[in-house]
Amino acid sequence: MAKISRRSLLAGGGAAALSLSLPQVSRAQQRFVLNDASQLNPTPVFRHWVAEEKDDTFIARLRSELKAAQAARRPVAFGAARHSMGGQSLARDGTVITLTPSSCDPDVDKRIYRVGSGTRWRNVIAALDPIGFSPAVMQSNNDFGVASTLSVNAHGWPTPFGPFGTTVRSFRLMLADGTILTCSREENSELFALTMGGYGLFGVILDLEVEMVQNVLLKPSFQVVPTENFAQQFLRLITQNHRARMAYGRVTVARSNFLQEALIVVFHEQPRPEGKLPGAESGGKMAGLAREIYRAQTGWETGKRARWFAETVAGPSIASTMFTRNSLLNEPVSNLAGRSIKRTDILHEYFVPPERLNDFIKACREVIPRSQQELLNITLRYVEADQLSVLAYAPTARIAAVMSFSQEMLPGVEADMMRMTEELIDRVLAIGGSFYLPYRLHARRDQVEKSYPRIQRFISQKRHYDQDLLFRNLMWDAYFA
Repeated sequence: MAKISRRSLLAGGGAAALSLSLPQVSRAQQRFVLNDASQLNPTPVFRHWVAEEKDDTFIARLRSELKAAQAARRPVAFGAARHSMGGQSLARDGTVITLTPSSCDPDVDKRIYRVGSGTRWRNVIAALDPIGFSPAVMQSNNDFGVASTLSVNAHGWPTPFGPFGTTVRSFRLMLADGTILTCSREENSELFALTMGGYGLFGVILDLEVEMVQNVLLKPSFQVVPTENFAQQFLRLITQNHRARMAYGRVTVARSNFLQEALIVVFHEQPRPEGKLPGAESGGKMAGLAREIYRAQTGWETGKRARWFAETVAGPSIASTMFTRNSLLNEPVSNLAGRSIKRTDILHEYFVPPERLNDFIKACREVIPRSQQELLNITLRYVEADQLSVLAYAPTARIAAVMSFSQEMLPGVEADMMRMTEELIDRVLAIGGSFYLPYRLHARRDQVEKSYPRIQRFISQKRHYDQDLLFRNLMWDAYFA
């Protein structure tokens, strides 16, 4: 037995006496603290339910949770992986529900799959890949929940497609009073349009029916062009080539050649080989190497130039490999994630009319270098027009500019990010573009209203379908309340 010293005995007794003299906090009074991908939104919540139950048990428990929250006048928010960055899946002092993976059942004859709301895209690919099919549209990584993708109406990089919601046939939605409605373009169509990109503010999505397409073999082509020629060339390559199935662009971010050159990568469908296509694997040694190259850019201009060389020269010279559609989609966010506790990765996204892309690039050249922000990447994608969603960010065809910053976890840098974001939004609105809502809540309300002109209809219908405002999150409080 270890000897107990007089010092340790006295210290232990003193600590015990002190603890007895302090007010005791019961477990019922303690609050959980949740965060999202930004790591900048620590939010105390009254209750966190990880909804692992399925079928009727889940439905009954969900109704019970909503009823209890409503009686206590607590807000309710739900999410899956919480990759949003402004508290869109968090409710302060509320009930927060985490939806977990469940089923994915494909119907080959109807070319759809039925999927549970918390199911991750990797689960969808695992179900569709063995039968030769692929999600028509999903986000660029496989970690996210399917219902969350609809809630933010995310887009991907298959072409030519609009946002994910344009490929959803129907979904079941539980309203604040526990009623379950089936929503589609024909049935409860208004709720369909409000929930598509509605950030969970109208109810809990239970499951969905979504379109799928054939999994195909693809081969990439690479082209480096001056940035001012990107939009015209990019549109030509993806709209005039009937075999183009996936496409993206990149822009150099090194200060010595800032946003001067662009890379266009287009994946073309190849003749189908005999037998089954190879399985949709992800990761591997090349993914690890890509991550190291990507992270080496932070604060290092030589690293930025090395990455551009790898993407535009070294990569194309060895890229004779062909890929399946599913293998390109089946990549986790962790492949490029940072590990520093002093920095966090922050995304922006802007949707620009193709004919005004050069004006947007000009704005970025003027605004970003004046800030303290470390820009690591700009990816450019094509998004077809969305005529369905009330909060549509692409009412006409747009080029999406997805921007990744490595931000220091310091108050002054956060204030600088807010200033830079407001300035970029002003510039993109001036050229008829819009910005994406799932990221930091740095926009002014007038900017949100100008980017989303049907926002007053969105708010009024929210108050119609959810009169007690049960479903709320940090974004509702910042932009809509």
